[in-house]
Amino acid sequence: MSNRIALIALTLAIASGAALHAKADEEAAWAALRAGRHVALMRHTDAPGGTGDPPGFKLDDCATQRNLSDKGRAEAAQIGMRLKAEGIAFEKILSSPWCRCMDTADLLDMGAVEPAPTFSNVVVLHDQTEALTQGARALIGAWHGAGTLLVVTHGANIRALTGISPATGEIVVVDTASAAIGRIPTPR
Repeated sequence: MSNRIALIALTLAIASGAALHAKADEEAAWAALRAGRHVALMRHTDAPGGTGDPPGFKLDDCATQRNLSDKGRAEAAQIGMRLKAEGIAFEKILSSPWCRCMDTADLLDMGAVEPAPTFSNVVVLHDQTEALTQGARALIGAWHGAGTLLVVTHGANIRALTGISPATGEIVVVDTASAAIGRIPTPR
């Protein structure tokens, strides 16, 4: 019985340590957003249907793409409200031209959104992954605004830049070298 108790105690200690690390990670992300001169990489919110897009999709026709669900639309609005409540403003907002990303960025209601083709979906454009990722790194590296740059893109793009696979709606805050500073989970 004492081995079982020791195992339970160890499991609780590990879980507690992971929770403290996640909280510190989130606090670092919020601090960086408030400080400015950072980049927030956000994965679009819920868009059911797997990865990529249906065969024959057209970038200029949202009806042919995977789009945000009602849940995804609500999540984007909720994230925008939380960012505003935390006193966060963005100097510039860029987005993958895919409809689910543009819609997420618009529904945040944080300012004008500009399409940025270098943040296009690397799953669909797998033959261009290296060029898109290099372009994204260059754009992030060139950010010298006093405020924060928000980029709404795809999970695979964020993973290619940072090694982190974010959940839908999650924000990964990076410096201009694309090094992760912290993560802000999707509000639940």
